[in-house]
Amino acid sequence: MTDLYTRRRSIWCYAWRQRSLWAMSIPGIVLCVTFSYLPMWGILISFKKYSLYSGFFASRWVGLRYFQQFFNDVFAVRVIINTFLLSFYNLLFSFPMPIFLALLLNEMRLPKFKKITQTITYLPHFISTVIIVGMLKTFFSASGIINRIFDTNINFFMQPEWFRPLYIGSGIWQGIGWGSIIYLAAIAGIDPTLYEAATIDGASRIHKMRFITLPSIANTIVVLLILNVGRMMSVGFEKVYLMYNETIYSTADVLSTYVYRMGLQGGNFGYGTAVGLFNSIVNLVLLFITNAVARKLSDYSLW
Repeated sequence: MTDLYTRRRSIWCYAWRQRSLWAMSIPGIVLCVTFSYLPMWGILISFKKYSLYSGFFASRWVGLRYFQQFFNDVFAVRVIINTFLLSFYNLLFSFPMPIFLALLLNEMRLPKFKKITQTITYLPHFISTVIIVGMLKTFFSASGIINRIFDTNINFFMQPEWFRPLYIGSGIWQGIGWGSIIYLAAIAGIDPTLYEAATIDGASRIHKMRFITLPSIANTIVVLLILNVGRMMSVGFEKVYLMYNETIYSTADVLSTYVYRMGLQGGNFGYGTAVGLFNSIVNLVLLFITNAVARKLSDYSLW
């Protein structure tokens, strides 16, 4: 009992000494609990025939009916495949780009040129998604600048096969500069004496990049990769919704837009919540699998 009392007292003493940090963290804790944890009660709607008139607690339980309804839906396979492919291609092509940019910026020897390049690549991140999609529709319309340059007459936003390249390409352009900030910060923490020793040994800049820079930021790369895979099935709703239309549903319709149509527009809140819960469970499983694989193949993981 004495040891337990002493341990508890030491914990409270430590917390009291850090009271200023706890006070600073209170707004973040309140926001996290309010917008991340309290809304979790809403997943109960996926097991109820929710009615606005009956209310949350009075609505009738239906068990797994909505999950069975989703898996029996003719469009379920399509939206799952579209979501996976769009996320996979986005991860395959978008994830390495900030790493390459950070490596290239690190090798620049002219400070002014480096700052100008960083500014140019950062700016698209601050352009709203609505404006990005508006620019795409202007450039890639039947009478847009792309068709004029190549002397063609293709309405890209009416062709299903062009949706994924436009979505992923615009995402790379918008996020490559902002994403490179984390890697540049990791590179800045590398001990300069490693490069000096490599220079004395006659290593080229490519060798330094391969044997010093990349291994030194491997921890950052693995952690960000795990986080990206963990939200692989959560394709952003806003951009897809602004880009897609009925003619390209075959490649553009994803889980988030399907939930919006069925849950909000169709008024079937329980069904939409069930599909969203299924999506979250898949993301959670992918997160655990990726973390386990990363821990087994390397020394880096989230836990």
